[in-house]
Amino acid sequence: MHQLMPTDAERVRSILTAAHSMTVVTDGLRTEIRHLDGTDPLGRLHLHPAEPGGSGEHRPAIRMEFTDVAPTPVRDRVRARVTLTGHLLTPYSDEGQDSTCVEFGQAVLEDSDGTRASVGLEELDAAHPDPLAPYEAGMLTHLLDDHSDLVTLLLRLVHPQVPQAAVVRALPLAMDRYGITLRLEERRGHRDVRLPFPSPLDDVEQSGAQIQALFSAARRRSHRNTLPA
Repeated sequence: MHQLMPTDAERVRSILTAAHSMTVVTDGLRTEIRHLDGTDPLGRLHLHPAEPGGSGEHRPAIRMEFTDVAPTPVRDRVRARVTLTGHLLTPYSDEGQDSTCVEFGQAVLEDSDGTRASVGLEELDAAHPDPLAPYEAGMLTHLLDDHSDLVTLLLRLVHPQVPQAAVVRALPLAMDRYGITLRLEERRGHRDVRLPFPSPLDDVEQSGAQIQALFSAARRRSHRNTLPA
């Protein structure tokens, strides 16, 4: 059965929404902005379509880089990178006071495996951040720190069954409105498995019931995927 997944545009919006820092490159200067406080930078950026004829090339170029880092101590913690490029129509401000107008160039989403996808302006405008994006880090760290036994329980839902000798550690890697992703760390390398929720979430308040449904399904499984002692 095909699993529902966030679109590339939704992933970009979610990464921006959850970002607490970004790197801005403009006028030859590279600036680290570390006080986003989870505020979507697109709230202060007005992205405009590129003008015909490439007139934007005469304006200062800007590149904004975001890194999506797993909140749990998994191997290879960088989950994805997002790069927005364009040309400035108004001076850039990082004070959160004034909005900045940017002639949109492109948005690129790069996964940890090197897969790249370009997202257009219309797609970006139409997409909504995942409702769990602002809360994901806290939810995953709480699950790992206070309920690690339940993470192991979820291994019962992994197909094919996980060989006991193969997996050294299982950690929650990501969560979105469609499900939870676990990273199974093996002695050599790792692999990620996705466990879909019974139905997609519309808001964060629905997450508790959906997560409990996964735990209940895992308890009903007759076979056990367990980690070695």
